[in-house]
Amino acid sequence: MAKRENAKYKIDRRLGVNLWGRPKSPINKREYGPGQHGQRRKKLSDFGVQLRMKQQLKGYYGSISEKQFRRYYQEAVRRKGDTGENLIEILERRLDAVVYRMKFVPTVFSARQIVNHGHIRVNGKRVNIPSYQVRDGDVIELGDKAKTMALVLEAIQSSERDAPDYVEVDYNALKGSFVRGPKLADVPYAAQMQPNLVIEYYSR
Repeated sequence: MAKRENAKYKIDRRLGVNLWGRPKSPINKREYGPGQHGQRRKKLSDFGVQLRMKQQLKGYYGSISEKQFRRYYQEAVRRKGDTGENLIEILERRLDAVVYRMKFVPTVFSARQIVNHGHIRVNGKRVNIPSYQVRDGDVIELGDKAKTMALVLEAIQSSERDAPDYVEVDYNALKGSFVRGPKLADVPYAAQMQPNLVIEYYSR
């Protein structure tokens, strides 16, 4: 898990923002990037701002691959309505994101890991694909082994964050349901996200 922790903090340092609002983030101590040139502040171009916002959104969900992220953009364009809002909803419907929102784990990285290891059930069936798209009304439950994990027990007792209102969670049964797809304003991002800039980046 140490490698994932380091990767998470590298993302924070590189982007110069505490993405997940965690008290251990190095940004809380040093608000500049890593390396000998990290303290130089240069004004970003419009393209640079768009790229930074894309990296921020990708990084938030555990550094999704560029190929997959572009597919999410294409799907968001294809759907009716605001493309930026559509993109946020697609990202928030990822199974690892839902597990993280339900506070079953402390980080998006541990959410991906617990899904990969087959500890999550959707509507009673084991699903081990972190990018699985959860639908309205789907019931997400931890497997028996996961219910006794220290990682899980610590996460549900943590007061660091709360579950948003588009998921319902029963912490006694360690299961919950996905109520609806959220809008940008519903998502409890610790850092400001501007999906419209991400859309501008891809539509150049």
